[in-house]
Amino acid sequence: MQDSAVLEMRGICKYFPGVKALQNVDFTLRQGEIHALMGENGAGKSTLIKVLTGVYEKDGGEIFIEGHEGAVSIRSPQDAQNAGISTVYQEITLCPNLTVAENMYIGRTKGALTNWKKMNEGAGKLLEALDIPAVPTQQLGSCSIAVQQMVAIARAVDMDCKVLILDEPTSSLDEQEVEKLFKLMRDLKAKGVGIIFVTHFLDQVYEVCDRITVLRDGQLVGEYIIEDLPRVQLVSKMLGKELDDMASIKNDSDAAAVDLGTPVLEAKGLSSAEGIKPFDFNIHKGEVNGFTGLLGSGRSECVRAIFGADKKTGGEVFMDGEKVKIHKPLDAMKHGIGYLPEDRKQDGIVGDLSVRENIILALQVMKGFFKPFSRAQAEAFADEYIKLLEIKTASSDTPIKQLSGGNQQKVILARWLLTNPKYLILDEPTRGIDVGTKIEIQKLVLKLAGEGKSVTFISSEIDEMLRTCSRLMVMRDRKLVGELSGDDLSQTKIMATIAGGEN
Repeated sequence: MQDSAVLEMRGICKYFPGVKALQNVDFTLRQGEIHALMGENGAGKSTLIKVLTGVYEKDGGEIFIEGHEGAVSIRSPQDAQNAGISTVYQEITLCPNLTVAENMYIGRTKGALTNWKKMNEGAGKLLEALDIPAVPTQQLGSCSIAVQQMVAIARAVDMDCKVLILDEPTSSLDEQEVEKLFKLMRDLKAKGVGIIFVTHFLDQVYEVCDRITVLRDGQLVGEYIIEDLPRVQLVSKMLGKELDDMASIKNDSDAAAVDLGTPVLEAKGLSSAEGIKPFDFNIHKGEVNGFTGLLGSGRSECVRAIFGADKKTGGEVFMDGEKVKIHKPLDAMKHGIGYLPEDRKQDGIVGDLSVRENIILALQVMKGFFKPFSRAQAEAFADEYIKLLEIKTASSDTPIKQLSGGNQQKVILARWLLTNPKYLILDEPTRGIDVGTKIEIQKLVLKLAGEGKSVTFISSEIDEMLRTCSRLMVMRDRKLVGELSGDDLSQTKIMATIAGGEN
């Protein structure tokens, strides 16, 4: 092991059927350092953490931990805990109905009898030492989410951990709570604890971390000292795009077709319960625009606020210059807005219903379930869109769950096109589908714009955004940080805006 390393993972491999989730990944954590583990969705961060914590068994490689001779075998979370590895997850796994002290010692008291006085005293000392604003005897559920996170960390630290893994701990905290958590992290760092910090927030990485390890597509991109890796280069390494790759693919659509009169939809100072800071947005007739940014930057949350899928906490929405109230998705649908969600499995398809039933669903909701379409009407609608979008299905009676991912996506698209929306929001419409279908959907988006519809398009792939959008809103850490159009629509400019900051 390297000097001062508390943990070394060497050549870690993990395979799932048809997927190389981790390929020869190395990771080193030193004593008293905060080390960010970065990468986009599917990069392998979660898999690496699960291998380290015994949730998954590795298929190759070795793990070394300070104080243990030779490589250690971690086959279960209990093995990881015994080796001094503790994890605090984004979803707090403690018991809100128990007291703070009970949560800190749960599962660690021997025998049937518990010395409550001693337990409360021990918890009190630890809370005081770590400057956590909680009382041992108060119910955990009465504490803020931030304090609950800190109690989970205190429990981990008290179990003599050498390695503390914080998996997205700040995702549901406000700025003041994040500061408290960072103070606790710095205090632990000073005590020699090695911390692995998994997050999507770039600003937080540069505020609190010493080193960064970047993964992409299950492989190690590299380990960097934070001062040596400017933000824009971090973004470049996460996305796999070189900074000098200026090959921006210009929009094939005729930009002159955009009607620059009154916007079809305009949002002013819109904010949501999902932590989206107030933002302004508009879209014109015949325009394709988009939201871009790293995963977790707030792309989807912005459009969910517009559609009424997330609770608004401020701001106003106007359609064709008239103020409208959109409190829920049905309000948006009645105003001519369609929304294809990012997670088609959870929010999109109804697996046991047929292709036909899935296609007519949104229009039926708008009409009301007490006024069902006749079988002949429903058949006609389904047949028209199966033909139009070339949906590969045995018949319109086939359950949608039997279709491929790409064809399921086309069915959801058909559902919204059938409502004849003025404004269509497509969130990751091409994720997980083959290249041929991707190009078909991109062409369809440009065709819809040519027919006068307004489309907001979101994709993790910058190339795809440049191919389809004439204007991009750039998000970082749930804030709108820039708007690009014209000659500014290039990979380099987008990545520089995502990175922000001076370094």
